[in-house]
Amino acid sequence: MVHAAPMTVTLVVMGVSGVGKSSVAAELVRRTGWEFVEGDDLHPESNRAKMASGIPLDDEDRWPWLRRVAAWIGEQEAAGRSAVVTCSALKRSYRALLLDGHPSVRFVHLLAPPELIASRVTARTDHYMPPSLLDSQLATLEPLLPDEPGIRVDTTGDAATVAERALEQLGDHSPEDAPGDHSR
Repeated sequence: MVHAAPMTVTLVVMGVSGVGKSSVAAELVRRTGWEFVEGDDLHPESNRAKMASGIPLDDEDRWPWLRRVAAWIGEQEAAGRSAVVTCSALKRSYRALLLDGHPSVRFVHLLAPPELIASRVTARTDHYMPPSLLDSQLATLEPLLPDEPGIRVDTTGDAATVAERALEQLGDHSPEDAPGDHSR
């Protein structure tokens, strides 16, 4: 008798720079024990240099990076591992690329008022993306729509609160039945 492998879940924690992707993703990983990659680590050095210089990325810069993120998702699915990845995924077309052939993907779109995001970005000292690029990200952002798999989560509160809110909102798409540690 052949048994189907358990369905994996890949949470793509998305949103503009400074919304809390890394902090919330770290909390989700702590709670689930799943594989993790910081999407920014998959950017080619040319993209990092461009952003560090205060120049916004365009679609031509983003497509190769998004393909690397999608390939990482595919590797986790093929290995039967649930995962969490941070990725701005600002446009619907970018999310479509991440979804293509990847049934495990669920987006966790983090939301916060622009003033709060700006204060977070300004307070960061360890990131290559300068606060001056926030406006271009906000202008590019196409919010997650109801026909896309995932949830929208308010990031008011600490990362643990936001992660708990996200796990609760996943409801029927809960990662609780997916492969992983699930220690809390």
